[in-house]
Amino acid sequence: MIPRRPHRPSRAVAVPWTGAPAWAAPLQGLAATLEAERTRWPLWLPVALGTGIAAYFALPEEPPRLTGAVLAGGVLLLVLVARRAVWISALLAALVALAIGFVVAQERAHGVAAPVLTERLGPVQTTGRVVLVESRPHGHRVTLADVSLAGLPPDRTPARVRVTQTRGPPPTPGAWIRTRAILSPPPRPSAPGAYSFPRRAWFERLGGVGFAVGDWAPVALAPALTWLQRLAAVRERVRLEVAARLRSGLPGETGALAAALATGERGGVPETVLENFRIAGLAHLLAISGLHMSMIAGLLFVGGRAVLAGVPALAARWDLKKPCALLALAGTAVYLMLAGATVPTQRAFLMTGLVLVAVLVNRVAISPRLVAWAAVAVLLAQPQALLGPSFQMSFAAVLALVATWELAAPRLATRRRSDGAWPDRLGRVVLLYLAGVLLTSLVAGAATMPFAAFHFNRVAVFGLAANMLAVPVMGLWVMPWLLASLLLLPLGLEGMALAPLGWGLDAVARSAAWVAGWDGASRWVPAMPAWGLVAVAGGGLWLCLWRRPWRLVGVAGLVAGLASPWTQPLPDLVINDDGRVLAVRGADGGLILSPGRADGFARAVWVARLGGESAESWPAPGAAAADGRLRCDPRGCVLRAGGVVVALAWHRAALGEDCARADVVISPLPLGAGCEGPGLVADRAALFQGGVHALWLRDGRARVETVAAGEGRRLWSGAGASAPDESP
Repeated sequence: MIPRRPHRPSRAVAVPWTGAPAWAAPLQGLAATLEAERTRWPLWLPVALGTGIAAYFALPEEPPRLTGAVLAGGVLLLVLVARRAVWISALLAALVALAIGFVVAQERAHGVAAPVLTERLGPVQTTGRVVLVESRPHGHRVTLADVSLAGLPPDRTPARVRVTQTRGPPPTPGAWIRTRAILSPPPRPSAPGAYSFPRRAWFERLGGVGFAVGDWAPVALAPALTWLQRLAAVRERVRLEVAARLRSGLPGETGALAAALATGERGGVPETVLENFRIAGLAHLLAISGLHMSMIAGLLFVGGRAVLAGVPALAARWDLKKPCALLALAGTAVYLMLAGATVPTQRAFLMTGLVLVAVLVNRVAISPRLVAWAAVAVLLAQPQALLGPSFQMSFAAVLALVATWELAAPRLATRRRSDGAWPDRLGRVVLLYLAGVLLTSLVAGAATMPFAAFHFNRVAVFGLAANMLAVPVMGLWVMPWLLASLLLLPLGLEGMALAPLGWGLDAVARSAAWVAGWDGASRWVPAMPAWGLVAVAGGGLWLCLWRRPWRLVGVAGLVAGLASPWTQPLPDLVINDDGRVLAVRGADGGLILSPGRADGFARAVWVARLGGESAESWPAPGAAAADGRLRCDPRGCVLRAGGVVVALAWHRAALGEDCARADVVISPLPLGAGCEGPGLVADRAALFQGGVHALWLRDGRARVETVAAGEGRRLWSGAGASAPDESP
């Protein structure tokens, strides 16, 4: 008898379904490609987490507190009862991450809840503990915590307020002070869809902003500080001392630039210099991020290794990379604290720290998983950072660079050569460095350009040329001397390094000014809709996170997002929240601004977002604009556009005729129910309640968007009035 073979379970083999309809073939190919990319699935974890966070912030109304918990519970229930197929498990993991993101954002928003002023106060005696002092070209800006306001009950008193001080020396961080100040609610956005300062202020527990009308004085019987408060105060005092020492050793704009690189404090840099850096595409050099953190880490790592290699006993017995990695890790941690631990510096420190830890455990240092875990850490700690330009631009740049490195590393590895005479080797090193700067600037600039266009409405045309000039100077000269200055500061010997540091900073500033002066150095971009930003982000992630050719589908998202600013018409009329500042679309496509200088911040935002400023001036009484659409008299103006008649009424004497004949009436006066003819009436109360109004006049109809409607009914969207004496 022939013995029977033991039964062995057969391995499942995917056999094409020959009877499948023609339309099923693409789906089978898609499934096969997705399966082949299984090792890349974890990289989408922070994307799912960020999607949940974005979903919370995108809601028009604040959801009930238990919404996040119910959502998370439902997803967990699905995880327990669903089939265990691989793709189902991956989908459920993404849903879990999405639910966690929603919950984290919602809990963070409720966890930082604090009273916000609802009206302008003051002058009122303001008492509080100094937690932050920021330099400004004309004075200082002081943030106070544990605030008390004379005459205001504790349940209506903000946890923090920010006061601009234009005279006298700044107070010391940690000190309890009192001063008289005029305070207002955090100013609302200056245009529908524009930057939301109230949302940022909510997460900073900042319930009021304003300016001091007198000198500050110390509080005699102040509460004792906790050890955490003392530690934070010491850190802020060190930052102020470092910035002051650098500014005193390098007077003028050079010292302000040095202080910005060392502490992240850019308030002392003249606006003209900052504008040159923005136009030239070099603003990232003044915002402490991955570039600066990696340079500091590299200098400490290489410098420490060079010193230790000079001791033969150590070099022969120890792997010098590991103690040098620890030195670099400690140094970057100190730099993080010195820079104020902002979102870009946190991301940069996490990335740099993970690279150094990888050196300690003998692992590959540069990988997209490194970026993914850094993003997860930042999003869990500060979910609101997802909406800011710092998070978006920094992670876009580093992800694009890592993806480019993945493609280029195998090719570079096959072309490494160490033979030849030293001049040849030196020449190859220099060329490789310049090529690296060129590639890095090109990739990072292309990755951040859409986000810069979305947030700042302009792009730096010659950013690549400016970076080729400035980045080598920054990396090879400025940062080494800055590190030397910081190391010598405790000894009082920083003057030995400040002079060469100043030479390098002057060279960088001159490069920025030179490139900014080129014709067409900066191009205006219309406001990008939210869906355009989503398309850009989704397309970029698809392109960078996958490895197979289907990644190129992401280019379609990038193209659609980049084209989105030109897919929607610009408004024909914009009115601020008190009805006294207006802008009308001129014949040349720009905005004709109403005369005066009131609400200058809103005017600047309108010009930046909505088409630039027209060459025309607001017509004088009795005159008209070039195209005849806008005519004015001493009592107001009339705008005729798109078959719509809009009356801009300044005096009550004009209201009778305007209400009878116009389709839309705009007035800073209270009209009540006496103006019933027009289809749309925006008087003082409506303008204050809705905030800035933008009107589109097309085909005999007026479409209006307001700041209040765009903000929705959220925790941070109270009806606060703008603070005319301070902009965010």
